[in-house]
Amino acid sequence: MINYITTPFKWFFRLEAASGLVLLFAAIVALYLSNSFLSDYYFDTLNIHFLIGTENFGLDLSIIHWINDVLMAIFFFVVTLEIKREFIQGELSKPKQALLPIIGAVGGMVVPALIYIIINLENGYTLRGWAIPSATDIAFSIGVLSLLGTRVPLSLKVFLVALAIIDDLGAIVIIAFFYSSDLQYNYLLLMFVTFVFLLILNKLDVKKITPYLIVGIFLWYFTFGSGIHATISGVLLASVIPHKRHEKDFSLLLKMEHLLSPYVAYGIMPLFALANAGVVLEGMSISTMLSPVPLGIICGLFIGKQLGVFVFSYISVKLKIAEMPTNSNWIKFYAVGILTGIGFTMSLFVGNLAFVDYSESMSGVKIGVLVGSFLSALMGYFLLLLVTKKKI
Repeated sequence: MINYITTPFKWFFRLEAASGLVLLFAAIVALYLSNSFLSDYYFDTLNIHFLIGTENFGLDLSIIHWINDVLMAIFFFVVTLEIKREFIQGELSKPKQALLPIIGAVGGMVVPALIYIIINLENGYTLRGWAIPSATDIAFSIGVLSLLGTRVPLSLKVFLVALAIIDDLGAIVIIAFFYSSDLQYNYLLLMFVTFVFLLILNKLDVKKITPYLIVGIFLWYFTFGSGIHATISGVLLASVIPHKRHEKDFSLLLKMEHLLSPYVAYGIMPLFALANAGVVLEGMSISTMLSPVPLGIICGLFIGKQLGVFVFSYISVKLKIAEMPTNSNWIKFYAVGILTGIGFTMSLFVGNLAFVDYSESMSGVKIGVLVGSFLSALMGYFLLLLVTKKKI
């Protein structure tokens, strides 16, 4: 039974750790392309439109929108499968285990948002970016932990994974409620009807992928037209995929997670990084980073995340609301809290939504996310290196 419960987590951890390196490589390539003689070609390519279907019945989107609206819906689908699995049978299934990462995640979302708001209080439209520093990138943060091998207790790795998953859930809620455009009620109705049909498939305990896939495509299309960001369709679809705690064979949820996760980790996420991490650094200076948007993001990720996670978690443990991870201490816990400031993928995604009508702010968003994430990764890694011993 223990092996059954822990196998998905161990597989997930290995996958995310390796994909973090691929993600880092993609980000470096994006930075190189956007600052080389290929810069114009790089940005022009992202804006090339690509039609699937016919002019009367089809989708005509730019390459960057195919990535951010279509492929990222699959990313959100897999993330939600992971969240659902964790709440049903994983590290979030027991209240005592779940409370610490839940409380830590809340602190790690609230404090960075408040820091960003304080810094941008006098800048009207830039306040739209308040949620950018609230997310943790699972792949990058676990990738950093993996470099330390057995130095870090498994309990802290589990805590970081659980917190990052809850962070993603919080980001999903934020996107649904705060970053939706003008609603189209006819599409909303069709979206609701499609979701009800998916619920019926779930209640009938349908365990074939094809029916969910076909209905899911319609759900994405209706969500795309409704004004709610299309990636939410991935969340809704994943929420109805059947999964029971003690199924003898792998459930449909586990099968789909295992099937899609490698493509998301080694395909969709690197493509997203390649398309979104490119920023022109020419003319960049310290004063540029001190402007409200990048400064708010840097301070939110590097200062707000570690403070929010640590303080909220510390209070919850001292009040005996939650339990401290086993084989850990407060300095190791704090170092892991610093790593939650690596916000790369989800932070860039929220930034794209926040400033969709203010493209001039996106360079500041990218700089803020890159610098804040880099500082968090560097400080978290070296602090853990100092306070942990290598196991033989």
